[in-house]
Amino acid sequence: MQHDEQKQLSLGGAMLNLYPDSLGETLSQAAAFLTQDGVKGAFSALYVLPSLFHTDLDRGFSVIDYGIEETLASRTDLDAIRAGGVSLKLDFVLNHASVQSPQFQDMIARGDNSVYRDFFIDWNAFWQGKGELTREGYLQPDPELIADMFFRKPGLPILMVRFPDGTERPYWNTFYQEVRYPRLSAADWANILPLSQREAESLAHLVNAALDAGKKPAGIDLPEGISVAAIDALESRRTYLGQMDLNVKEPLVWAFYQETLKKLASYGAKIVRLDAFAYASKIAGRRNFFNEPETWDMLERLRGMAAQEGLMLLPEIHATYAEQTYAEIARRGYMTYDFFLPGLLLDALETGSGALIARWAKELKKNDFRVVNMLGCHDGIPLLDLRGLVPDERIEQLIETVVARGGYVKNLYGQKNAYYQVNATYFSALGESEQRLLFCRAVQLFMPGMPQVWYLDLFAGKNDHEAVLRAGAGGHKEINRTNFSSERVEEALRMDVVQQQLNLLSFRNTFSAFGFDAKLTLTKESESTLTFTWEKDGCKATLDADFSNATFSIVGIDAQGSTAFSMRID
Repeated sequence: MQHDEQKQLSLGGAMLNLYPDSLGETLSQAAAFLTQDGVKGAFSALYVLPSLFHTDLDRGFSVIDYGIEETLASRTDLDAIRAGGVSLKLDFVLNHASVQSPQFQDMIARGDNSVYRDFFIDWNAFWQGKGELTREGYLQPDPELIADMFFRKPGLPILMVRFPDGTERPYWNTFYQEVRYPRLSAADWANILPLSQREAESLAHLVNAALDAGKKPAGIDLPEGISVAAIDALESRRTYLGQMDLNVKEPLVWAFYQETLKKLASYGAKIVRLDAFAYASKIAGRRNFFNEPETWDMLERLRGMAAQEGLMLLPEIHATYAEQTYAEIARRGYMTYDFFLPGLLLDALETGSGALIARWAKELKKNDFRVVNMLGCHDGIPLLDLRGLVPDERIEQLIETVVARGGYVKNLYGQKNAYYQVNATYFSALGESEQRLLFCRAVQLFMPGMPQVWYLDLFAGKNDHEAVLRAGAGGHKEINRTNFSSERVEEALRMDVVQQQLNLLSFRNTFSAFGFDAKLTLTKESESTLTFTWEKDGCKATLDADFSNATFSIVGIDAQGSTAFSMRID
């Protein structure tokens, strides 16, 4: 099985991408889906997002621990997937862990006596001697040291953490945080403080109303004589929600990394996606994102650990084409993501030109860059990544086009120049044209790389605005994460656009002309037309694509000279 899986990966076969509950209530339905008539053979790998593990936020990317979430999946499901000839790709979130993680919970329970005291990043210890202590108890770094630092949210990335001795300690918190205070009843207050029933009822009403209004305990106008004790009672009972950054200089963190890689390998994973790795190495006064050479050193150390477990690492990072980060990752021998293709295809269809697609395909093949490409994914459609490859005014036009078709703009704290991605299904971004979706799928499958297929794109999923409303603030990503019931999957499988995609995927996944070591020839006969020809082992696969009208034809000729596959969409 291991030899077969490695061979599949070397061929760059198609990979399905989903949550454990995307195609039914649990992963067992997804496992069954892969073996259905008409689906079996279309995919050589499955990328299961990290809600597979014990998590509490961001649909899986806030990991409590890497045990399997029993309500969604089991080892039996993972074994069944691999037994069907499908390899596994799983996530490892390097930069942070949930506040519910056993390590963080041990630290807030035991304080300075916790073995995990330095597992997370003590902000004041990190900045010691490099700033001024504020009244709130955290160090404000010297201005010149943070002038060029990249933060994901306004203000300093800290969470004040209460230790058992009552002290407040700032800890590094790049991503989400929330502090919650209990709504104590009159009976609770009567047990905590020497109050009469009437006084306890009055205090409960006052405090709960203030907390509901968003006030912190110290900001509540409490009765004299009990304010200090009441504030302490609330603060000592507060809980947290969020993701805390790990201290990569701490040996216990590296022991955790090694343990996690071993666990992922035990699940049968062959590819491990490294999420948020570029934030992990932190240096005072530096960029705070992909610090060099420290980030490379970290990746090399991880690669050595992964090799011991038979794992291939796939570092995930968003950076512009102009920065050439993708190229450096690839040159160092890692697979990397092709985050340019989704936007390039949208741009090519809007302009009617295949020139940039041809340029990008030639660059990948010439340099033997091994990438995972895609149309849509669990996140958004990355468009700022195109800077340096597509003119800025055309990127802005693409953003406006996708938003006009029902998408949402993702940005960092309201700054227009911080546009990162647009949230939409790829089908809706294409104007909900089945022909355009089939065209983009065909081009994707003929591009160099391992094609990854978001399950919702396979089913021509539309923007789910109701899901966004249900999710509330920050729920924009739910527009492209609609779960399908088993019945809805069966209905979708009867759609022509789904069957045609599956036919294309089966061809791409099984035909011998493709692969990282196959020969690719690109012919550009006009501004709008492009011909891809893949050749290997006497087999030839040809795609003639016209970007002006989204028409294409595909022919596959086997080693005996017979037509093994053909498709034409006019």
